[in-house]
Amino acid sequence: MELLKQRILRDGSVKPGNVLKVDSFLNHQMDIGLINEIGKEFKRLFSDIPVTKILTIEASGIGIACITAQYFNVPVVFAKKAQSINLDGDMYTTKVESFTHKRVYDVIISRKYLNPDDHVLLIDDFLANGASLLGLIDIVKKSGATLEGAGIVIEKGFQPGGRIIRDMGVRLESLAIIESMSEDSLTFRE
Repeated sequence: MELLKQRILRDGSVKPGNVLKVDSFLNHQMDIGLINEIGKEFKRLFSDIPVTKILTIEASGIGIACITAQYFNVPVVFAKKAQSINLDGDMYTTKVESFTHKRVYDVIISRKYLNPDDHVLLIDDFLANGASLLGLIDIVKKSGATLEGAGIVIEKGFQPGGRIIRDMGVRLESLAIIESMSEDSLTFRE
């Protein structure tokens, strides 16, 4: 997605530890016009599959998933990283290690929002090592739902997550795949 790539080059920055900072337009302050185009692109890429739910993980994927869901006319379910008093009943749980936060989370989804009749599209902002997607895939499997695919805004192609997910047979569509990055340069996979 050329619009996204140009925005990354213009407003993104690379920090030590292979961290791409895009918080001015994607995952802290959100450019809704850009995210709307991202949602349209995911709808175009996955228009051939049945989708009844979009699943993401808190927090950065929620806005992207919500705008994408408008084009599929389906609800968004997001995995929570903490138990709260408003969660009740049976839960699906899994563990996810965050690349950026260097922490392992127990993520949870209420069983009433994901069931065997669902056709699930995963949406997230980043794919690096694949931990978040693997956690969401585990929850989809536990629910008995059908995993239709995964849409990622930015994939770090030099890290193993994309290969791991694709090797599992999951249809993975990334809008921008970064081939390499340093504080001085950033290149995309064609």
